[in-house]
Formats: sequence, C-alpha cells, structure tokens
Amino acid sequence: MQINYDFLEKYTFKNKAMTLRNHVIMAPTTLRSSLEDGTVTDNELHYYQLRAQGPAMIITEAAYINEIGRGWEGGISVADDDKIPGLRRLASAIQSGGAKAILQIFAAGRQTTNAILRGETPVSASNQPYTNGDFDVPRALTHDEIVQTIEDFANATKRAILAGFDGVELHGANLYLMQQFFSADSNRRDDIWGGTTEKRQRFGLTVTAKVAQTIEKFADRPFLLGYRQSPEEPMVPGITLAESLEFAQRVTSLPIDYLHLSLKDSFQVPFKNTQDTKRVIDYYRETLPEGYPLMVAGLLKKPEQVEELMDAGVTFAALGRELIVEPNWVQKVANNDERAIRYAISPSDFDLLGVPKPLAEWLLTRFRNGFPVTTDVLFDPKQPWRYYKNAVVTVTKPIDPTKLMTLKNRP
Repeated sequence: MQINYDFLEKYTFKNKAMTLRNHVIMAPTTLRSSLEDGTVTDNELHYYQLRAQGPAMIITEAAYINEIGRGWEGGISVADDDKIPGLRRLASAIQSGGAKAILQIFAAGRQTTNAILRGETPVSASNQPYTNGDFDVPRALTHDEIVQTIEDFANATKRAILAGFDGVELHGANLYLMQQFFSADSNRRDDIWGGTTEKRQRFGLTVTAKVAQTIEKFADRPFLLGYRQSPEEPMVPGITLAESLEFAQRVTSLPIDYLHLSLKDSFQVPFKNTQDTKRVIDYYRETLPEGYPLMVAGLLKKPEQVEELMDAGVTFAALGRELIVEPNWVQKVANNDERAIRYAISPSDFDLLGVPKPLAEWLLTRFRNGFPVTTDVLFDPKQPWRYYKNAVVTVTKPIDPTKLMTLKNRP
C-alpha cells in the first residue's frame, strides 16, 4: 500500500527564496577523513555524493574556524582562504544530487588535546577541565581572543559563501566552544562573557548576530543560517532545559532560518527532571513562534518515526546513522520500497557505501555500542581496515591478542 508521507512534501522558507524538495535532512556526520591540514579529500566527496540524491539538505561535519578550534584529526578546516577550493568541491558534490549544502562551523574549545593542536593548549570560556574523555586542561580565552574568535566565525561564513554553499550552521551543541560559554559548568567567568545566565548567552548571540551580518553583506543569493543546540547537560552545574528554552527564544529573534536540536532520542523527555514526562520537542514547539522551522536529530531510522515528528510540529527530521547505513533511504520511501531499507550495516559493504576508513574504524571501535552492525567482526587495530568473521587470520607480524576485539566479546 502506498503511504503518502507528509515529510516527502516540499518546504519553502518564508524569509528566504529557497525551496527544499522534502523535510529530510542529513545530519552532520564526523568522517575524520580530511588531510592533516584540513583539506577536503576525494573520499569525503564520494561519501557525500552517494547520499546527495535523497535528503533535501546535507549538513557537513563540523569545520573548524581557526587552528585552535580543531577538535580531532582528519577534521575539515574553514580557517584559511586556501581551503576555499576544496570546500567548493565539497559544496558541488552535495549539490550534484539536488541537495542543499550546509557547512557546519565550530570551535572545539576544551574538547581537544595538546597533540591535536600541535603543542598548543586548548582554550575555553574558563580553565575548567572536561572530565568525560582524555582531554587536556584548557586555558581561559582573553577578551581580545573572544572578539577574534567571533571574527573567525564571520570569516568562516564568508568563505562558505565564496565556496558556493547554501548556508552555514553554527554548532552550539555537543559541548563544544559555543556551548561551553553558555554552560555554568565550563563558564566560570565574572566579566561580560560570564556570571549570570544572560552574560553566558552573550557569546552565542554575538556570534550569531555577527554571522548574520556577514551573510547580509556578502551573500548574493539565498543563504541559510542555522543554529544547533543541546537542550541539557548531565553535569551539575550545567545547562538546564529552562535555560535552553530562554536562549532559544533569544537566538530565534535574530535572523536565523532554523533551530536544530541535537538529542539522544528525538522523542526523549528531560533527563535532569526524572519526574517530567513531557517531551523536549513539545517544550520547544510551545516556546518557539508558531511555524518556526525546528529541526530534530536523534536516533531516527524508520519513516513512521519521521512522520511522527512532523505530526508533533517539527519541521525537519535529521538522520545521521541511518544515512550511513542506507544512502538511498529517501528514494526507497518515495518509491514505496521500504522493505529494501537497510537498518544495519555489514562491514563487507563499507566500500560499497562509500564509508571512509577512519569512519569505519570509529564505528567498529569507539562507537561500536551505538551503531547497528550485522555480524560479529574481528578487528585488528594494526591493520585497521581489514575485518574478519569466522576466518583464520594469517599475519606476517605477531598481533597482541589483548588488542584484538570482537563486537560480541569486547572490553
């Protein structure tokens, strides 16, 4: 039976002469596959091209706006003008399939290391360490450095315009620098950039306003501005849902085109207040102006989940992991071929699906508990791109058995 899903209908932004072919967005996916200097690679272009035929919009992985903002090896750089040619190829690869190309821009803040920064100390709003991970203690940015960072966001936006992108998304989520300024956990300042809730909002709002001004000045075509937000933090003190809703009201009063919520589950309830049974998306829908474009990411896989989001008043559904597994998700739904949709991936199909090797390694190791793999896989970290199942492994060098793992028998 043919199902007429609302999310397959077109959408036109009220304040921009831009129409999207549907309401499905490819969420930012960290490929870790750029060159050491942040230049885009052919592997990345191939990955995006394979997924550009279905979603209305593709948001790239976060591109760092300055060298001190680098968060991982293999990240994309938008820090210098010499990156524009590679970024132009990236935008073109996405647009080749009819999708709009959005460059997500960020600075990692304290979620990085001295080694990744080539000997430099990570920076943040304050010198508060981030204990969830192997990160170095940051130093607090000076006032002048904060002003320069805001300018770096504007310069990155100008480069995205010159590279031919259709918009930028400010990464104010996932505990990176913009969120670090907003959080009472990471921001212990007592100047104009911290202290009260209002002062902790200032950095994110100032970056947004500056980027909007840059778009107004340099974009000669419709160019979107989005903002990604994480509504809560697990640490105490940390961001509360009430604070995030207040910030959402303020940031959406600026000339941004959509708000993007990064959730663990699209339908989750607040996790800090365990007595609250109201969904986070319902809080946002009530807080934002009627019809304001709201995008939600969080474990979306099946068409009925996406349609449920639409029924709840969410404008866009952002699929991340599912589009790694199934690049043709939108096309199969549109063609009434849902039985052919993949919901798990075989390591044998990584090449077929254009999954870059650094991403493949990440999925089978650090991210193995959160990603659906069809079979138990023996992973050899000394030869990280080879995967075995029920096979005798012949090697020319001895392998430390303590470093071998399977997805069933893992440390």
